[in-house]
Amino acid sequence: MDPHFTETILRWYAENGRDLPWRRTQDPYAIWLSEIILQQTRIAQGKAYWEHFMERFPRVEDLAAAPEDEVMRLWQGLGYYSRARNLHAAAREIAAMGRFPSTLEGIRALKGVGDYTAAAIASIAFGIPVAVVDGNVYRVLSRHYGIATPIGTTAAKKEFTRLADSLISSDEPAAFNQGMMDFGATVCTPHSPACMLCPLNRSCRAYQDGKTGLLPVKKPPVEVQERHMTYVYVRQGECTALHRRGPGDIWQGLWEPWLLADGESVPDGARAITKGFKHQLTHRTLYADFYLWEPAVQPALPEGYRWIRESDLDRYGKPRLFERLLEKIR
Repeated sequence: MDPHFTETILRWYAENGRDLPWRRTQDPYAIWLSEIILQQTRIAQGKAYWEHFMERFPRVEDLAAAPEDEVMRLWQGLGYYSRARNLHAAAREIAAMGRFPSTLEGIRALKGVGDYTAAAIASIAFGIPVAVVDGNVYRVLSRHYGIATPIGTTAAKKEFTRLADSLISSDEPAAFNQGMMDFGATVCTPHSPACMLCPLNRSCRAYQDGKTGLLPVKKPPVEVQERHMTYVYVRQGECTALHRRGPGDIWQGLWEPWLLADGESVPDGARAITKGFKHQLTHRTLYADFYLWEPAVQPALPEGYRWIRESDLDRYGKPRLFERLLEKIR
C-alpha cells in the first residue's frame, strides 16, 4: 500500500484525464469494444474505428449477427486481424449467454480477452478493484519504485501485477486504472517525460537517482524476419480474382489477389507495377512484387480463387499491403 501514490494518481486523473467517448458510458459492450480496438493501436486511430463499429453495431447482438466478411472489412487497416475474428467470436458467445459477463473470470473467458483487457473491463464497467498492467503501467511503476526487472518476462508480470493490485483504489478502481494509463501516456512518457511537472517527482526513485532513461528495462527484441511475396493482379474484362487466406499464417480470413507459390513463374504478358515494395509488420518485413495481367480470356487459376467485379472490391476485407498495391494501379 502507498496511499500517497494512489491519491496522487486519482487527483491527477480528475484534473487531467482524457475525454474519450467510451469513458462516457458504463456499457460493458462499448468498453470491451474500445479495449479490443486499442490493443496495438493508437487512440487517435482507434477512436474512429470504435465510432464506426458502434454506429454499425450499436449492440453486441448486432455484432454477433453480422457476417464475418463485414466485420473484417470494417476492421481493415487496423492490423492484427486475429483481434477482429476473436471479437466476432466473443460477440456470439455473449449473445448466446444473453448478457455480458459481470465477473473477472467470466470476462477473462471470452475469446481474445487477456488479463489486461479483462481487468480493464471489470474495473471500468463493473467497479471490480483489479489493476490493469500494460506498457504505461510498467513504465510508471518501474520508474517510481526503481524496479529493474526486465518487462516482458513472467517474473515482471507477476511482480508488477502484485504491486499494481496493492495500489489500486477499492473505491475508484476505474479512475485509478484510467489515470495510470493516461499518466503514462502523457506525463511519464517513454521519451522526454515531463519529470519537472510530475506530481510524483519527489518520491520517484528514477528521477531522484537520474535513471529515468534507464527504466523500464526491456528484454531483447524479437528478431525481425524478411519475407518475399509475388502477387499477380488479374484483370479480365471488369473482373478480377481473389483468394481468402487460410489459417496458420498472417491475415487469416482476408482476401488477396493471386499469390504465386515458390518457384511459380509470372505469366507471359504480365507487366510489373512495382518490385520490392516494402511493408512493415511488427516482427516481419515484407517485400512484394506486384504484376498486372490482363489476358484476353479468363485464365484457369489455382483452386480457391473467386472471380468478382472490380467495382465490388471494397466489399472484401483486404490486408493493408494489398490496399497499398491497389493504389498503384487505380
